[in-house]
Amino acid sequence: MSNRKPYMRPMPRTWWLHHPFYRFYMVREATVLPLVFFTLSLTAGLICLVQGPQAWQGWLDYMAHPVVILLNVVALAASLFHATTFFSMMPQVMPIRIKGKLLDGKWVIGAQWGAVAVISLLALVLI
Repeated sequence: MSNRKPYMRPMPRTWWLHHPFYRFYMVREATVLPLVFFTLSLTAGLICLVQGPQAWQGWLDYMAHPVVILLNVVALAASLFHATTFFSMMPQVMPIRIKGKLLDGKWVIGAQWGAVAVISLLALVLI
């Protein structure tokens, strides 16, 4: 029996930078980082809301800081980028057939953006 180890091809940390598909995939997955900040900020806001008016005002002051506003704008852009790429993949991932005919992907993508618009409008009206 041989004591030789199998050949393991070296894998540099930047392997994903050499192919456009993987680079796009990694950028898309990195959009979660600003969203984590946004989620933690909202969670902190809920905690401050429960703690009382002084804590709530402190959170509002925190959210009004220019750096936090910039991070929230980055989080919004990351969220829209992620949604755009997700919606554009949906017709390939889950093709919809109506009476045996494949529904055009533009209708699926348009319906998703329409749902986003309706839900956003409802949230705006209710709040």
